[in-house]
Amino acid sequence: MKKLLAIVLAAVMAFGVFAFTGCSDKTGKSDFKVGAILIGDENEGYTYAHIQGIEAAKKACNLSDEQIVYKYIVPENEKCYEAAIDLIDQGCKLIIANSFGHESYLIRAAGEHPDVVFCHATGQTAAKHTELSNMFNYFDSIYEARYVSGIVAGMKLKELMDEGKVTDPYIGYVGAFPYAEVKSGYTSFFLGVRSVCKEATMEVQFTGSWYDEAKEKEAATLLIGRGCKLISQHADSMGAPTACENAGVPNVSYNGSTLDACPNTFIVSSRINWVPYMKYMLSLIHISEPTRPRLIS
Repeated sequence: MKKLLAIVLAAVMAFGVFAFTGCSDKTGKSDFKVGAILIGDENEGYTYAHIQGIEAAKKACNLSDEQIVYKYIVPENEKCYEAAIDLIDQGCKLIIANSFGHESYLIRAAGEHPDVVFCHATGQTAAKHTELSNMFNYFDSIYEARYVSGIVAGMKLKELMDEGKVTDPYIGYVGAFPYAEVKSGYTSFFLGVRSVCKEATMEVQFTGSWYDEAKEKEAATLLIGRGCKLISQHADSMGAPTACENAGVPNVSYNGSTLDACPNTFIVSSRINWVPYMKYMLSLIHISEPTRPRLIS
């Protein structure tokens, strides 16, 4: 909560005088712009959730389409820095980025442009850069939702065991990278499963990509071939759910329901709802005259 308040205060102090009346005031300056650097587009669940959040905040704060500048499918390399600089050149005073590997490039841009606020999802080093008062990390406690989804998965395993369809509750997990975010997610999921089905064991298969449908499908297929009776994931495509549907193996998806595409195997999904965060962050931005930021960490 303290970090969230810090981000809000950062935005307040970066842009001058604001009215604490929420977005219903409709008095924000029309030349204020927000830039979004996204690892994917609307076809990728994690990014689509971010887009939904930004669009909801835009509507609530009475911003026009022209005041939100999107950069889609920005890789975790020098292209991210170039995207940030282009957004700044277009007049963006708040830049949001949503992928872990974007962080070092945003820190570089933040150091060069202290009058722009950068908010980065999933990162972990902004607090270490005490020289930067305009760089912040944010994320959701998604591991909590993964724990709950694990409970549901455990219930499914117990059901299959009681029916005599499963004797070895061996499950699989398709992960993107061996990062802390992914590890905490699959650990929470497994603990949720074990809270219901104490006999369960789990194998994790990494793909080395946040979004690669072929690799995710291949990883899920490999796990199924090794005898996994249920598959979950921390990867963003339909690769794993599709493999499960083809094989008739129950699946716990990520970033939204796959029921329509996988009606026979979908169990439950965990996802992040960014709408409240984006609304709260932008609701205080009613621009007077932009000033150099003096931000609170």
